[in-house]
Amino acid sequence: MPISFHEVLFPLDIAMKSAGGPERRTEIVTFGSGREQRNARWAHSRRRYDAGYGVKTFDALQAVVAFFEERRGQLYGFRWRDRLDHSSAAPAGALTPHDQTIGTGDGEQASFQLIKSYGGLYAPYARQIAKPVPGSVRVAVAGAEVTSDHFTCDTASGIVTFAGGHIPPPGAAVTAGFQFDVPVRFDTDYLEVDLTAFSAGAIPKIPLVEIKP
Repeated sequence: MPISFHEVLFPLDIAMKSAGGPERRTEIVTFGSGREQRNARWAHSRRRYDAGYGVKTFDALQAVVAFFEERRGQLYGFRWRDRLDHSSAAPAGALTPHDQTIGTGDGEQASFQLIKSYGGLYAPYARQIAKPVPGSVRVAVAGAEVTSDHFTCDTASGIVTFAGGHIPPPGAAVTAGFQFDVPVRFDTDYLEVDLTAFSAGAIPKIPLVEIKP
């Protein structure tokens, strides 16, 4: 991630009440017969959020304005906690070091990128995880969990690196469990807030967009 990123988390109490989700870009061509041809314009999804739904008090609104000003609007990215999707575990499941397969050992490779897979029957999608929550990463090799002194995880890139003498042997599955944030930025340089409307219950629009690693 470039220097224009701040490793700081958007106010969690606001993020947990916000709206948003993944976006994809699909090109659809319709022929005269009525048949369609569909092509994916993007190989990876991109998430969008609206933090305005989580702003319920004047104090929360002031906190967002302060956060926006420190980020200089769209200039600096930051961490965002997606309430729907922030763990490697299955829905309603507990995090384990066996949640996601991140690679297979060859006796030489020491570094592995954290990923999360979606689906599995027809066209599973592998999402690169670049912002794991510090202290949340658990790793296993060939089914056995390894202790934290056997590896490090760069929480700014999501790369797990095994220490010398602990590199996964050939054919050994490398798995991991983790919590993660989404790297985002504000999708506007102008926050328009009508305080009269806000007092009456109107929700300010605070758009955010995911930054691709």
